Amino acid sequence: MNLLDAMRYLAALEQHRHFGRAAQACHITQPALSNALRSLETSLGVPIVRRGRQFEGLTPEGERVLESARRMLHEQERLNQDLASFIGRPRGRLQIGVVPTALPVAMRLAARLRERADGIQPVVRSLSSQAIEAGLENLTLDLALGYTDRAEVAQRRLTVLAQYTERYYLVERVERPRAWPPNANASTDLCTWADAAARPLVLLTPEMHNRAIVDRALQSAGARVQAAIETDNVLALLQPLLDDGPAWLAAILPGALVATLRNVPGLRVRALVDPLVETPIGLLSASHVQATPALSAALALAAGADWL
Repeated sequence: MNLLDAMRYLAALEQHRHFGRAAQACHITQPALSNALRSLETSLGVPIVRRGRQFEGLTPEGERVLESARRMLHEQERLNQDLASFIGRPRGRLQIGVVPTALPVAMRLAARLRERADGIQPVVRSLSSQAIEAGLENLTLDLALGYTDRAEVAQRRLTVLAQYTERYYLVERVERPRAWPPNANASTDLCTWADAAARPLVLLTPEMHNRAIVDRALQSAGARVQAAIETDNVLALLQPLLDDGPAWLAAILPGALVATLRNVPGLRVRALVDPLVETPIGLLSASHVQATPALSAALALAAGADWL
């Protein structure tokens, strides 16, 4: 039995929650994965996987083994990157988690990083804040772009690198299409949160942190929170604004998403005030492990004046 391979299979099984999908992700057959995990159980002398007709989770002993597996795999990746990296030319994968509303910024950072160091392969995953914080703690993520004022960030002792302040806008279609001036800001018009609440709004679903921010702002303005449509997908959130159809739906969007609509004709964008809501966004990383060369390169880029 190859111990590192068995640990990798265990981590994949916990991630995919299915023997067949885990085997596919590891590029092996399902029997080979199952046999490796049984050999691991025999070697350690404890049951690791709770088995039934399908995967039912890990035993308490299995959870302990999984923690060690993630640390071992992280150290293996860091060692591989150290050995493969030339001076000033880091190499390796960089797992990046990002809250959906910050995806344009994360992709811009990934592209800039790849341009600077073509040996780094960024992998950008759209995740909830809860999944991001858990992923940094259990080492399935190297880096994340998300909300830094959440209590969980301080509780998990995550390292924070401030990036920008998120502000919010009401975006809706107008009957007479017009493009924004080429060098204009997103909007010079203003709209109160109370007025925005009177629109039929498409919003993210309640479990998303962005929705919690929107709900608090609407409630503080004395408005009733009621969405016409809810979605957990950013593309779906933008779609009613991209369709050249009836101008009846509006969306409350952060500036990072508003910027992606700059060249879409027929949109009216107004900054939301009363209250003025500003939310800090930053890069998050685990403080309890040594950074890989790829992570160090990403943090150096993100702290630079040119990027900021």
